[in-house]
Amino acid sequence: MIYDEILVRFGDLTLKGKNQKIFLNSLFKLMALKMEGLDVDIENQHDRIFIHLKNEDCNKVIERLNLVSGISSYSLVKRCDSDLEIIKKTSLELINEIVKKESSFKLNTKRANKDYPINSIEITKRVSGYILSNCKLLHVDVHNPEVLLNIEIRRDSAYLFTNEYKALGGYPVGVAGKGLLMLSGGIDSPVAGFMAMKQGIEIECIHFESTPLTSIESAQKVIDLVKKMAKYSKNNKINLHMIPFREIHMALLDNIPESYNITIMRRMMYRIAERLAKKKDCLCIVNGESVGQVASQTLQSMNTINSVTNYPILRPLVTYDKQDIINISKKIDCYDLSIKPFEDCCTVYVPKAPATAPKIGKAEAFEKAFDYETMVNEAVENVRSITIDMNSDLDITLLGLEVREVIDSLKMNK
Repeated sequence: MIYDEILVRFGDLTLKGKNQKIFLNSLFKLMALKMEGLDVDIENQHDRIFIHLKNEDCNKVIERLNLVSGISSYSLVKRCDSDLEIIKKTSLELINEIVKKESSFKLNTKRANKDYPINSIEITKRVSGYILSNCKLLHVDVHNPEVLLNIEIRRDSAYLFTNEYKALGGYPVGVAGKGLLMLSGGIDSPVAGFMAMKQGIEIECIHFESTPLTSIESAQKVIDLVKKMAKYSKNNKINLHMIPFREIHMALLDNIPESYNITIMRRMMYRIAERLAKKKDCLCIVNGESVGQVASQTLQSMNTINSVTNYPILRPLVTYDKQDIINISKKIDCYDLSIKPFEDCCTVYVPKAPATAPKIGKAEAFEKAFDYETMVNEAVENVRSITIDMNSDLDITLLGLEVREVIDSLKMNK
């Protein structure tokens, strides 16, 4: 293997001023957690992290790196002594390893060690001249090179690399605090959860289940989606809170005009989510709403629905096009699960003509038709919570019970 290390860059974390150390320590711990079980050493320098590959397959390490938020980019690097003759020979070895046909070429040098006796321009001239003299497949193109060799001269060594790969970016998950994700079984909310984690928010998930009005397969789909998201979490685990929503669901169908059913259903969900968020020390509520996608996501609807809470509501996808959301869903391996045809409580009874500009006053008047406060409190008290691991093989459809009974039986078995 020509490469022996991976150089990791921080991106936005370098802008954090006096708080930078806190962010970088969080990133270092997150990386160490994600690398557990791999034969690597992680070296934390003031402006870079280096992963020493030892005998580990670099592809396995990269697979784990792609799950770490807070990394701007990374490169596979060859490390050598900073003696110029050694740099020249090592550069040629690297070029010979990767260049198999006639290609255009450019060399960049960064002299991070300002005490090095030769400046960057002179290093570039000497090393590129040596490479061109010994590799006849290359010709110089400083504008659009097919092969770009980078040399970084640091105090301890020289580092050589040819490619820079984009990473997740953002901030280390957990550094921004904790949020409660309103998770349906659709495409949008898992993507919103991923985007929140990418910006440093640790998430717990709340799901409103209405079995047997909805199938137990719809609840299983949510469990499987949490499993996918858990790969990006701080401890490879996410807490999932199942809210028994059937009684409220039935009350809405019996007492609320059809056009306002979804509006008031969402208002109930926000009330429940706020109560649970406070109990679980979550600082915000996160959801997958995007302006105008459905009737409940017009600005008028959002205003009427949102009026039941003063809690911060984060909508990471608020301006995203649907295709953009689908692309991210596929990237995080949630799409095929999300499109499985098992309906949740938001889709099982969709009104023929839902209100797209509902009024707060009307919604409040309709809600007087039943004692929703008692039902909301009971739903929160009867929540069933379970921790989903990224390697979970939990299949509740095999147990033949309602969701609450399944989770209760699992806890008794522990």
